[in-house]
Amino acid sequence: MSALEELQAAAATVADRVGPATVSIGRDGRGTGVVIAEGRVVTNAHNLRDRTTQVTFTDGHAAQAEVLGADVEGDLVVLGVETAGITPVEWSTAEAVVGQAVFAVARGRHGQRVTFGLVSGIGHTFRGPRGRRITGSIEHTAPLARGSSGGPIADADGRLLGLNTRRMGEGFYLAIPTDAALRDRLAELSAGRSTSRRRLGISVVPSAVARRLRRSVGLPDRDGLLVRGVEGGSPADDAGLTAGDLIVKAGDRDIATADDLWEVLDALGAGTAIALGIVRGTEHLVIEVSFTDETAETGQGDAAGTGAGVGESGPPAE
Repeated sequence: MSALEELQAAAATVADRVGPATVSIGRDGRGTGVVIAEGRVVTNAHNLRDRTTQVTFTDGHAAQAEVLGADVEGDLVVLGVETAGITPVEWSTAEAVVGQAVFAVARGRHGQRVTFGLVSGIGHTFRGPRGRRITGSIEHTAPLARGSSGGPIADADGRLLGLNTRRMGEGFYLAIPTDAALRDRLAELSAGRSTSRRRLGISVVPSAVARRLRRSVGLPDRDGLLVRGVEGGSPADDAGLTAGDLIVKAGDRDIATADDLWEVLDALGAGTAIALGIVRGTEHLVIEVSFTDETAETGQGDAAGTGAGVGESGPPAE
């Protein structure tokens, strides 16, 4: 069999094994999802607009799905919807390697697409919908049309390797690898346990911008995160944090980036507090922020989390 015939056979295998489990998300086909278990569909969180959404299957019938569990920061959501008769995708037990042949599958307004590419890189980092780092992604070259985000990439045997999530430009795309850690997370979301993380309820600008803004009003340079806005009723608001404050310390850790602050917040236990060192104008203050279980971000709402708008997130693989 020639190389071309092998490629054609592999594409047909993927279309046969993965195609039926690949669904369209939303009435406008804004995204793609994949059936991972009976009654369970996974897609990107950025594809959703509400707690329910339409899912359209390969035979053309549509059903209303509901969110079972969400991890907005990780750009993942599991939907509950009737999938009787659809065989879920098979997971790959091997990690993707550079140079490996992969196939992207999507289902949009114009039906199913299967495209071919190669793994061009592994272990890449990108920014999620709210600026948080997502690590370990697979970079590949299988072309993706608008409406492909949340859809699968598969190996030549039709086994799931990752979920497409970002277009990098210049013909490169990123996918979240479906490794053991991700499968465990999806199991939690499938069981209705959304991922929760501590949130301050602020938007910030990066250190470089903060230094430039402080310089423009005659204040000395200082590393830190400049608070751009504070959500009413949030832990930051209750503690007295205001727009214009420069966060320079959280607990015992110096803060220079949003990632620094997220790591401190992620390490906090339930119902705890954190002391923030801030610079307000030229005055140094310490503000204690208290959290309750109700102020953890579950990914089921539109409230901005810490660092909303910070980072270098690329466009979704739409």
